[in-house]
Amino acid sequence: MMSSGDKDQGSGELVAGELGYTASLSPAQYRSTSATALAALPVQIASSGEAGVRRFLEFFAATIRNRNTRAAYANACSQFLSWCESRGVTSLADIEPMLVAGYIESHPGSVPTVKQHLAAIRTLFDWLVTGQIMRSNPAHSVRGPRHVVARGVTPVLDAEQARKLLDSIPLVRKNGKPNIAGLRDRALIALMVFSFARVSAAVSMRVEDYYQDGKRFWFRLHEKGGKLHMVPAHRKAEEYLDAYIAAAAIGLASKSPLFRSVQRSTEPTSEAMTRNDALRMVKRRVRVAGLPSSSSCHTFRATGITTYLENGGTIENAQAIAAHSSPRTTKLYDRTSDTITLDEIERIQI
Repeated sequence: MMSSGDKDQGSGELVAGELGYTASLSPAQYRSTSATALAALPVQIASSGEAGVRRFLEFFAATIRNRNTRAAYANACSQFLSWCESRGVTSLADIEPMLVAGYIESHPGSVPTVKQHLAAIRTLFDWLVTGQIMRSNPAHSVRGPRHVVARGVTPVLDAEQARKLLDSIPLVRKNGKPNIAGLRDRALIALMVFSFARVSAAVSMRVEDYYQDGKRFWFRLHEKGGKLHMVPAHRKAEEYLDAYIAAAAIGLASKSPLFRSVQRSTEPTSEAMTRNDALRMVKRRVRVAGLPSSSSCHTFRATGITTYLENGGTIENAQAIAAHSSPRTTKLYDRTSDTITLDEIERIQI
């Protein structure tokens, strides 16, 4: 990586995700990169020459648009190449199918994690092959573990628990002034429950993404793949959003983040909450409410879908609200059959 003093502002830079590597657009910048900076790259890449380094950086900077996917693939590729180095393999040319298979076989992660790592490695090597950095892809012939999911594992709250959580959040401070953090957290959780929104789409919203069209208010969600998804605002979510926006006095700042970090529950900053901020908030709120500690941000998406189906909603409409590409994905969130299954099991009387 180059230090800030090495940057050529005229050519600009592409940042290869959360890797921390800088993909400069100028070949001259690469040649001026210090040995210390190259040492931050996996040894197999650093030893592959200028073209290899640039091709590696371009894979993350140019081909993967989703930040979460970029971070996951960067982590997977870095782990694999470090694993190879620990076994004395320091050149791309020495990576063979047997080595990739050994990594996959010995990986301690869950089946979905192992499959993701193999996909990342395979895609990276495809990119290096088409760039003529490698002669062939050693991961192509390696098969990953089989993984079939018939039911989701995301923890789900029932309607009573969800209401208990929302009601447990303090909305007024001891001095009688609004608790901005509490109002924000209630609004964010309600948004995820009542619109089935992913946490990434929720925390990336701007004030203008909560808008009025006719007599109804709507949410404009920025979903995966750059897709815009509009969802009507549930009356409760609308009530909670209005209370938060009024207390935070951000209604006129249309281009600013909707869900912001808050200083000591009093003053909203100009910085948007991150996914990790939201997760820490959720863990703190469910602990105070005495709800399962396994609850996460995704719990509210699953809770909303399950409650909707329990009240007579259809899988097709749930799919549309959740912006799922397949009804099979929506079905993974459906826990309405759990009680039926338990009732049937209780028939086994011995």
